[in-house]
Amino acid sequence: MELLWNSIKMDWPVLLPILVCALLVVQVVLQRMSVYNKNKRDIQLLIPRIQKELAVNNLQGVQNIAIQCGGVVGEVVEEAARIFADQKSGFSRSFDISAALAVRKLEKHLTVLGTIGGVAPFLGLFGTVVRILYTFQDLAVQGNQSAAVAMGIGSALIATAFGLIVAIIAVIFFNSFQSVVKHYEDDFQLIKLLFLSFVDSDEEVSAPVSAASSTSSIK
Repeated sequence: MELLWNSIKMDWPVLLPILVCALLVVQVVLQRMSVYNKNKRDIQLLIPRIQKELAVNNLQGVQNIAIQCGGVVGEVVEEAARIFADQKSGFSRSFDISAALAVRKLEKHLTVLGTIGGVAPFLGLFGTVVRILYTFQDLAVQGNQSAAVAMGIGSALIATAFGLIVAIIAVIFFNSFQSVVKHYEDDFQLIKLLFLSFVDSDEEVSAPVSAASSTSSIK
């Protein structure tokens, strides 16, 4: 504990950037966890309800379901219903744009965790190098003292340890949140495939009708 206190007291200028990174990690983690918990929806319960309304071409019912659902998933479903009503032929491209915008919301600030996960160990290593240089300087002035060498090296390694701890936590949450975003992307794809199945069915119905009308006109 004394070694830790001495390291903080002597090396606080180089430990300060690591502390700032740690505070950023805590802030981003808490903020993202709050966002993901608020937007968490069970897509397995939502899909059958949407499918039932689409089967009778009740887009207003789909929009009502989307409003009741709320969150990012509800917004995507509501936008999908709007696109389905306005432009069935270009549904896939328009939906992909809406889904990409929703994913961008979900990925917000995740780059902070990824960056800190890569930079924090180097900040710790920088602090270690600085403390070792100061230790060598003290040895040159005071002479060879094994206790001073041990204290200096031990204090230097604390900066590396802090940097590694912050980096490990940042990487763990970065990978965890990326997995959550990937889960949302899969949900969006299920919603897209559901709407596309009804777009294709409408096209299959209209094709025989147009073929029959052209045949009757020939006669």
